[in-house]
Amino acid sequence: MIDSDVQLGKNVRIYNKDQVNIFGCIIGDNSFVGPFVEITRNTAIGKNCIIESHSFLCDSVTLEDDVFIGHGAMFTNDLYPIVGTKVEYLKTLVKRGVSIGTNATIVGGVTIGEYSVIGAGAVVTKDVDDYSIYAGNPAKKLRGFKNKEELIAYMRSKQKLAK
Repeated sequence: MIDSDVQLGKNVRIYNKDQVNIFGCIIGDNSFVGPFVEITRNTAIGKNCIIESHSFLCDSVTLEDDVFIGHGAMFTNDLYPIVGTKVEYLKTLVKRGVSIGTNATIVGGVTIGEYSVIGAGAVVTKDVDDYSIYAGNPAKKLRGFKNKEELIAYMRSKQKLAK
């Protein structure tokens, strides 16, 4: 289901509109949303983003351009929810070029730095540096790089070794 208040950019691809819950958000040009994804109000998704199946992006999450969200990634926005009280959502910012692995959990109120990589299953509880790789529970910095080119070269070398 896609509510009428959703703002879709040009060439947004949604795998199956009957298999998503999307409401009150903005999705930028050329982005892709997989099946069984939920994107809630006050969420902004930049251009050229990929959100894989079974992911949840809650209120107050912002993805800048060129962000990849792996299958089953979860975002939270309230550290201490109490039933019956007014909730003040924490803002989460995922900067340009970030890649978040399958089943990662991003706790509300963090900023994930440009072109960083979050490993599969990681639990991000604190801000993440630009051009870095984080993994684990809680997520810890495994390696940092000077710039995106250095990080991308490293990741490509790992892909070649895996073949």
